This record gives sequence, C-alpha cells and structure tokens, in this order.
Amino acid sequence: MTLKAETRDKLKTIGTATVATALFKRGFRNQFIQDVHPLSPVQPVLVGEAFTLRYMPAREDLNQLAVFRDRGHPQRKAIEDCPPGAVMVMDSRKDARAASAGSILVTRLMKRGVAGVVTDGGFRDSAEIARLGFPAYHHRPSAPTNLTLHQAIDINVPIGCGDAPVFPGDVILGDSDGVIVIPASLADEIADEAWEMTAFEDFVTEQVNNGLAIYGLYPATNEQTLVDFAAWRKIKGR
Repeated sequence: MTLKAETRDKLKTIGTATVATALFKRGFRNQFIQDVHPLSPVQPVLVGEAFTLRYMPAREDLNQLAVFRDRGHPQRKAIEDCPPGAVMVMDSRKDARAASAGSILVTRLMKRGVAGVVTDGGFRDSAEIARLGFPAYHHRPSAPTNLTLHQAIDINVPIGCGDAPVFPGDVILGDSDGVIVIPASLADEIADEAWEMTAFEDFVTEQVNNGLAIYGLYPATNEQTLVDFAAWRKIKGR
C-alpha cells in the first residue's frame, strides 16, 4: 500500500500524541517506539513508510571488519536499497552499547532522498548527524562499531523496534515526543481522524488560554462546546 500524498501532508501537521489516541480507540496499545529520541530538537517532522533492517547478536567469526567489503552485506545493502521517501527503521535489540550506524551512512540515506532513520540502539557521530537537519531518532550516542555486538541479518522484514511491532510499509510518524508506527491499512483513516482531533484540540487550547475551565470542554460533554467549536472552525477556515 503506497502512502498517499494527502495522507503524508496531513500527518506532517499532527502530533504523535494525537495519533496514539486514535490508535488506542482501535485497540492498539504498543505502537509507540519506546526510549528513542530525536537527535536534534529542531529536526523536521518525520513521515514515511517503514523499510526495515534487523540486527541479531553478533557471532565473532562472522562479524569481522572484512564483511563490509561484501556489497551484499545487509547493513550496506539496506542503506542503498531504502527507497526515497521511506523511513529506515532498525531493530538493534534495544542495545545502544554499539552503534547502529554513523554519520556517513546516515548522510547517504539523506542524499538518496530517504525521509529519515530510526533505531532503538544508538548512532555514532551523533553530533554530526544532528547537524544534518535530517530526521533521526535513537536511544543515545554510541561510539563502538555495530560489528562489536550487532550482526545485520535481515532487510525489510517484520521487526520489533523499541517494543513496537514494525512491518514493512507501516507508516512512521516522528515528532519531538518520539516515533509512532501506524499500521499501513489504517494510515488514511488515522490521518483523517487525527486531523479532526487536532482541530478540536487547537480550539480547546485557545479556550483554556482564554481562561475557560475544562469541565464540559474537554471532553466536549457540554453541547455548547460543539456549537462554539463549529463557529470557531468557520472563522479559522478549518
């Protein structure tokens, strides 16, 4: 399922918190990737379809520096195969003791038009990556090469990233709070619903800033709230 341009544009204006609520209404509780953080507080919002890389524990005889000479090495191949507009999502077993990648590989993803990169491990050269202006999320900085602990093994298969299930083609949304995974089949309806929720939350925020109490306002249990919201939308063109 290809992500529609309209859905992508809507998601870029919606927060992960709102999407999490929309998913929770449908019974999804574990779609937020735990313990990953943006490398830069000013990086752009991340939206794109997941393209995955899975690491397993390294076996020393199979994970020497020489493996990088192989053009088919899964880490190197994933960097060159990740489609433009997609998000590289790495399962690093929630282990940041060794890096998932560094600034050279992340820069290559950026130059190829990839939307961003997420790992539940760590990045080396993290300060350099932060300066790229490229959406990137990790647990914490990590200098050692991935080869010391991680063995790249599978490309574009279902993975777990920070305890969240990620299937190839799922839609990834990342903001300043973190990263959430939207099942591909639900992306359009989640974007539509969250768009509406965002409009209401913006209305509520304005009312609270004007001194209004939340009783009857949030949630909208007072009928007048809905009348006022409709009038607000008309004025705001939303």
